[in-house]
Amino acid sequence: QVQLVESGGGLVQAGGSLRLSCAASGSIFSVNAMGWYRQAPGKQRELVATVTSAGSTNYADSVKGRFTISRDNAKNTVYLQMNSLKPEDTAVYYCNAVVTTMRITLRIVGDYWGQGTQVTVSS
Repeated sequence: QVQLVESGGGLVQAGGSLRLSCAASGSIFSVNAMGWYRQAPGKQRELVATVTSAGSTNYADSVKGRFTISRDNAKNTVYLQMNSLKPEDTAVYYCNAVVTTMRITLRIVGDYWGQGTQVTVSS
């Protein structure tokens, strides 16, 4: 079993900053891509940013230049530094990880999600 535990959400004024963290734990062989997604009320879940195990990153256009994704492979942890926050960034932010686990000699690749953390940006 693999668990993703997020932290760092909260309430912040527009223009402020927050840092989200997400740690993967459990019977992990390797953690591949990790990322952050968000879902605002009445909207579909959307990609915010992803980072591969090699450090390659990808961002939604709406957050480029304001958000930075990073990871600590030794800790199986991904971070999202959010600066210059806007009210439209208000959403529940979900951590995602593609994780390889082992069952005897069989490698199994699974897609895992955190429970979500609320980010609210006031105007």
